[in-house]
Amino acid sequence: MKKLLVILLACVMLASMTGIAAAEDKVVNIGVTSTIATLNPMAMDATEIVKYATSLVFLPLLEADSELNFVPQLAEDITTEDNLNFTIKLREDAAWSDGTPVTAQDVEFTLILSADPQCANISLAMYSVVGVSDDGLIEANAPSIEGVQVVDEKTLTVATKYPTALSTFKNNFGRYMLVLPKHVLQDVPRDQLLTYAWFNSPDVISGPYFINDFDLQHYVHYVANENYFQGAPKIKYLNINVVAPAQMLAGIRSGEIDLVQQTMGAIPIEDYDAIKALGGVRSVSGSLMTNELVFINVEKVPDVRIRQALLYGMDRATMQQTLLGDGGELVDGFLVSASPYYSRELGLTAYDAEKAAELVKEAKADGASTELTWYVSSEESVWGNAVQYFAAMYEEIGLKINIHTLDLANLMEVVSNGEHDILSVEYTLMPADPYTDIAWLIGGQSLWTGYTSPETDEALALCQSLTDEEGIAAQYLVINRAVQRDVPVISGWVIGKLGVVSDRLVNANPDVFGTFVNVHEWDVR
Repeated sequence: MKKLLVILLACVMLASMTGIAAAEDKVVNIGVTSTIATLNPMAMDATEIVKYATSLVFLPLLEADSELNFVPQLAEDITTEDNLNFTIKLREDAAWSDGTPVTAQDVEFTLILSADPQCANISLAMYSVVGVSDDGLIEANAPSIEGVQVVDEKTLTVATKYPTALSTFKNNFGRYMLVLPKHVLQDVPRDQLLTYAWFNSPDVISGPYFINDFDLQHYVHYVANENYFQGAPKIKYLNINVVAPAQMLAGIRSGEIDLVQQTMGAIPIEDYDAIKALGGVRSVSGSLMTNELVFINVEKVPDVRIRQALLYGMDRATMQQTLLGDGGELVDGFLVSASPYYSRELGLTAYDAEKAAELVKEAKADGASTELTWYVSSEESVWGNAVQYFAAMYEEIGLKINIHTLDLANLMEVVSNGEHDILSVEYTLMPADPYTDIAWLIGGQSLWTGYTSPETDEALALCQSLTDEEGIAAQYLVINRAVQRDVPVISGWVIGKLGVVSDRLVNANPDVFGTFVNVHEWDVR
């Protein structure tokens, strides 16, 4: 026994000397700068912070990796032969934490719930599915959807009303639908699901981590799912901690933050150089994909001349050079140069204060309001400074801008209530599938802009039915020209955001996409 004790003590000392933590002691802290609106997949919005925080518990069918490939999660793949009928094939090994297989019935159940008016998830494009109304709903408590058919335990098909590009189907339904366990939730009244307490600490999950504790304003603490079907996570405890942007540098320097992912944590641009110079961490510059989009509610700002004045009166080039230096890029419309559908043919609207002033004068003479409210994210200090500058310039051309600064969760509340005249927030469109976000932002009943037109609707439809990249790019050019003309959206600037990972963290690589696909393989030195 004495010899055994000596050996055990030696092992502990060796582990301490080499920095290898015992499995039960391994903790990783992820720094984010947004509060987390919900951990309930039924109430999930389109923000990346909610998606990733929730999908650690309930996996999507597919996820995008850093190369923008769709990689398996619960599904082995999604295929189609005609862009109308899609086959979802689940992984044979996909299982819930209680050992029950993940089945096609679980996916069907989740799709039904997502369209039931009592608990519908408006962030999914359920309106495109056969048997679902154009507003994305079915009858309350309906047992099935016409366009969703179970083939066998691991296979189901989904039929859409109109052609849908495979990349769009994979991005929307593959990445943003988090599958729920039918055998656990099928008897819960659907009108209770949006507030069902079980989601606060679910005991049957498909993802690598259980929720251990949370305060959505400050943190979510997770503990490893030892029965995770892809392998038990090497990190026992994973924490998402909400940090003020101004405190990110201090947290990274002190080692309190192990990882910052580009779309969840907004490191202030003015701290980039200091972070890149730190020892013990690796900084990762994301691709130029994050667009500072300015959304104009056309129902509250109906005069196109006022919207055009906002575009012509925004000196983006000066602001980019002053605040970003050589970083970032300027574009009109939605698409950044990293997208395969980007076209330089669109050109860039130049700053023209004289033209902006004339447009305001004409619109005001016809009774248009020249006082507007602009909501800005509190996480984006540099952009917030730019907005203050723009507001001063707008005053010179006859527009009065009232600025309100809110955190992301409250900004989303403003959008859902349609309270904004103008709203700006960083937005990362999936380069391989810009359709999903564009249709969400300007199609149909968009709460972000209230804008739609037959021209853009037709072009969006063609983006889904065409198969050649050149033809699809031509349709996105039509859409962006309409946006440039009618101005429901302005692109302020495009940046490549900074991610950070501690040297103690192994197998983790923060990127705009794909950061968490291998989270169960992360380890610490």
